[in-house]
Amino acid sequence: MLIYKIFLRVEWDAFRKFGKTAGAPVDLADGFVHFSGAPQLAETAAKYFADQSDLVLVACDADRLGPALKWEASRGGALFPHLYRELLMADVVWDKSLPLGRSGHIFPEGVF
Repeated sequence: MLIYKIFLRVEWDAFRKFGKTAGAPVDLADGFVHFSGAPQLAETAAKYFADQSDLVLVACDADRLGPALKWEASRGGALFPHLYRELLMADVVWDKSLPLGRSGHIFPEGVF
């Protein structure tokens, strides 16, 4: 199963440069890397990245992240994937631009 992380372009560029990341400022503050499942992704983008257009959507295979990935209750009691270690470039299955259209973000085909 794929899970998803949205990065600002500058965060993605740093991740690619160093080959690992502890995440965005919210991830650092919370002590884990926040991910979304496919059913949660559009709401996450709208809630936290509503006006941002230079984004990168990253997909990771949940099974390959190992025991450091925990599914925990969050927004509305839904279970969200949280990674309790640095995210490595080797964990990334694919990355794609996440542009902002007139009615919200335009997700790559096949995500939902």
